[in-house]
Amino acid sequence: MLQYPRVFRIRQKFQCPQVDDVAGEVQRQLARLELHRRVLAGQSVAITGGSRGIANIAVIVRAIVGHFRNLGANPFVVPAMGSHGGGTAQGQEEVLRSYGIVEEFVGCPIRAGMETVVVCRTSEGFPVHFDRHAFGADHVVVVNRVKPHTRFVGDIESGLMKMLLIGLGKCEGAAVYHRAIQDYSFGQIIRSVAGEVLKKCRILCGLGIVENAFDQTARIEAVRPEEFEDRERGLLALARLWMARLPFDRVDVLLIDRIGKNISGTGLDTNVVGRKFDDHKAVDGELPKVKVIAVRGLTPETHGNAIGLGLVEFCRSRVVREMDLPATRLNGIVAGHVSGAMLPLDYETDREILDLALGMVGLAEPPDARLMWIHNTLDLHEIECSAAYLDEARQRADLEVLTPLRPLPLDSEGNLLDWR
Repeated sequence: MLQYPRVFRIRQKFQCPQVDDVAGEVQRQLARLELHRRVLAGQSVAITGGSRGIANIAVIVRAIVGHFRNLGANPFVVPAMGSHGGGTAQGQEEVLRSYGIVEEFVGCPIRAGMETVVVCRTSEGFPVHFDRHAFGADHVVVVNRVKPHTRFVGDIESGLMKMLLIGLGKCEGAAVYHRAIQDYSFGQIIRSVAGEVLKKCRILCGLGIVENAFDQTARIEAVRPEEFEDRERGLLALARLWMARLPFDRVDVLLIDRIGKNISGTGLDTNVVGRKFDDHKAVDGELPKVKVIAVRGLTPETHGNAIGLGLVEFCRSRVVREMDLPATRLNGIVAGHVSGAMLPLDYETDREILDLALGMVGLAEPPDARLMWIHNTLDLHEIECSAAYLDEARQRADLEVLTPLRPLPLDSEGNLLDWR
């Protein structure tokens, strides 16, 4: 029987600002914009609801709804998530429901639909799609987390600007823009489309959210439409500074308990695993460098969407059984990332995967391999690491060694125990 690396647990120490009163901060930020000067009693306000697992998102949406109720307006929520939720209105409403965004809690209707209005054409010649319900509203409030994108690099990545085109563009718009990326840069497309939306679609304001390394709300900022681009740059810089990372830059085998759309748009955050530019390896200058990734399961919140499996080498067979194949394929096609929906080699047990993976990492003998085991790419506070990292971990002030070395906890069937 193959001898596996022994492991120990570490705790990472991160810079972690946090908003203590989330609802109160939402109210303070919106009040700062003096929206009562623009929003009249009886007017409708569409509030975007995305597919990401944003901390406190239901509380945030409820606070926004309350603010506009107090102004005498009629707010409602529109799903703004491109092709997610299987590309259906019912599926997108179910995604919101899984995050607690339901009428009974947030205090306003949910208007889900996949129809769009073609607002205009960009200077490049492709159509600008916008959710029909939102287009019919007197005002639109854009809500999203600002963070590094999983496939593109720039001073604007994933946040308010992206929500204007991919989220509110629904399935049709997302498909058009991802096709356009074959001919134009991400930066050009996002500025071109967002510029038209800001001019023509009654965007009232945005609410940018930045999270810390513990997936907690670190900052909330209300932004005027004309300031979207400038403020998003600043919020993105904070997101990069505060995001969680793997503690070591060289990894032979990375075990991930769960991937899912609530974790990342690509199921697993490519900024964390070092596969932003190539599905199966880090490019020159990119860190960390991970040789083999194995996925053990899907999050319940992903509703079977297993996008991201194409970025890993191995998975448990249960992942393949749990996946919603049509939803996963649709996400890959619309996103222009077909390889992200492809299947890795799957095996029933963790032991089978470990036996194969540890034989693919070069000259290191299995007991000496650099192995890490994480819950998901958002939850990186505590990590199981193999003995190869122990000496360095003991010397670093940003790491706390929590346990002595011990065997990998495989049960009698050859599977790791669920993460604790």
